[in-house]
Amino acid sequence: MRLDKFLKVSRIIKRRTLAKEVSDQGRIEINGKEAKASSTVKVGDELTIRLGQRKMTARIDRIQETSRKEEAAEMYTILQEEKLGSQDPF
Repeated sequence: MRLDKFLKVSRIIKRRTLAKEVSDQGRIEINGKEAKASSTVKVGDELTIRLGQRKMTARIDRIQETSRKEEAAEMYTILQEEKLGSQDPF
């Protein structure tokens, strides 16, 4: 499955267009390598996503073409989540 579609179906990122923008900006890695929106993801892959002041690492547990809101969180496991410090030196 494409990375941008997985992010939308799993509801990690709410819209596919936003998932595409974030990945094309180099803010998503799959197993430690920079990923584009068209990158293929599979069960067992680890995603590292930087959104705003947050960095999240998640493992893909299941791939589904569609999911209900209740099922979406079962598609991945959050391994680590951290807030990034402000870049403002003052």
